[in-house]
This record gives sequence, structure tokens and C-alpha cells, in this order.
Amino acid sequence: MAAEWLHAGLGWPIASTLIAMSFIGSFITVAFGIGGGAVMLAVFATLLPAAAIIPVHGLVQLGSNVGRAAITLNHLEREVVAVFAVGALIGVALGGIFVVQLDPAYIQIGVGLFILWSIMMRPPTFLSRSAGVAGAFSSFLTMFFGATGPFVATFVRSLDLDRMGHTATHATLMTIQHALKTLTFGFLGFAFSLWAGLVALLIAAGFLGTIAGRHVLMRTDEHRFRIILNLVLGVLALRLIYSGAGALMEGTN
Repeated sequence: MAAEWLHAGLGWPIASTLIAMSFIGSFITVAFGIGGGAVMLAVFATLLPAAAIIPVHGLVQLGSNVGRAAITLNHLEREVVAVFAVGALIGVALGGIFVVQLDPAYIQIGVGLFILWSIMMRPPTFLSRSAGVAGAFSSFLTMFFGATGPFVATFVRSLDLDRMGHTATHATLMTIQHALKTLTFGFLGFAFSLWAGLVALLIAAGFLGTIAGRHVLMRTDEHRFRIILNLVLGVLALRLIYSGAGALMEGTN
């Protein structure tokens, strides 16, 4: 019974894969600044039940970002936090109204398309103009697609902070966003208690990935890695779109 609680009924092969990907995702985020959340999201969308993808991913990301925010808190650009939080609250509230009405197949297709878009395009420049706009827009999207770190990073980049300031501010804003998202999904009835054991293991693995990522931060060919990362994400995204489209076609037959 205890073992089933730890792997949330998925079985250890799937749970072990998710734990490994949590380590790798945090490693990528620390070593390369961004991208780990999208990798985790793509794997979660392949292995988890559709209804659990975004809530569980958000809770794991909340744990990861809390750690990063805590160790860099002294470098935080505090002036933008309250305004971003108000925007984020509005965004998750609006997103929560619509997300419960989506067929799981549409979530798979949406996540796949979102990942492809994040590979090929840059976040819109208007996100850099206001903490409130960035909070509302990215938080609305995160209710459906999860990995909106690049959107928030666009705003944080516009603040022209040093490296530690960027890391601290981005991690803090993402913590706020994921915390609000988790509360909203809980309010909507998602049973987080069923996933608590596995989420704890994923957060622990992510913390180890953070530590490992710091050790190799300056030793890796970032350009080559990003090419490989984009290829892997592209394949996973296409698989999600194919699976979602197949489910929709079966439903119409």
C-alpha cells in the first residue's frame, strides 16, 4: 500500500522515469537558464493521465521554484512581485473557468502545439512592458499548457538584472504562479492527495538536479545542447498531437 502511494498507482517503471526526468528537468533549468519545465511537461503529457498533467506538473514546479527562490532571495527585484501577483490571480481565475470544460484530448493537442510554438517562436514583446500583463497572460496560459516559464522570462529579462537577480526574480514569480495554479486546481476538485508521495519524490529529485546543474553550468556547449533539446521536444510534441488527434477521431466514430 505504501509503495502504491509513492508511485500514485502508476507502477515503478513509469514513476522511476518521471523521477529521472524531474532530476533532468531541474538540471537543464539551472545549467541553461530555461527549458527544463518544457521537457518535464512533454514527458508528463506522455505518461500521466490527461487530467493530471497540468496540476501535477504545476505542483512539482512549485516545489522546484521555491527552492531556487529561497537560495537567491536577497537578489530579488521586490518592486514587481505584488503587481505580477495581482495579474497572476486574474489569469488563473479566468483560466480556471475554462479549463474544466476541456476534453483531455484537446489538452494533449494543446500542450503539443504549445511546445512546438515555444521551440520555433519567441514570446511576444508586449510581455516585457508590464508585470501585471505578464502575470495575467502567462498565468492564464499555464492553466492549460503548464510550462510558461519563457513568457515570464521575457518580462524578467526586460528588467535588465544581473544573473542572480534574474534567477531570483524569475523563480519567485514562477513560485507565485504555480502556487495560485495549484490552489485553483484544488478548488476545482483535483485530488492532489493521491499524488502526494510521487510529487515529494519528484521534488526531491529536482533538488538534486539543481545541485548537479550548478556544478556543470560553465562546462557545456550550450548551442549543441539546445539543438538536441529542441529535437527531443519536437518529437515528444508531435507524439502528443498524434495521440490527442487519434483520441478525438475515435470519439467521433
